[in-house]
Amino acid sequence: MSVTLTQAAANHVQKYIAKRGRGIGIRLGVKTTGCSGLAYKLEYADESQPEDLVFESFGTKVLIDPKSLSVLDGTELDFQREGLNEGFKFNNPREKARCGCGESFTV
Repeated sequence: MSVTLTQAAANHVQKYIAKRGRGIGIRLGVKTTGCSGLAYKLEYADESQPEDLVFESFGTKVLIDPKSLSVLDGTELDFQREGLNEGFKFNNPREKARCGCGESFTV
């Protein structure tokens, strides 16, 4: 079981943590919401919790709660710039469908 970052995502996280002046990595999870049922949660982590599962890609830690891992296993998190837009993209092999607005998904 694993969750990985691309080099671009790891670089973005490291730059943002340096700008913030604190943090140990990024916390990734899922929550129940939206018309398809699940949505990704993403936040910068300042500390790890005892139950966290920790993965590392390109020197950057990814912290995940055990309940989210069954949905996120195999996910690769990328950071992309397209024109004036930029943001994280979730490449999740377990994702079966997304809602029309793209905010939620189902497995």
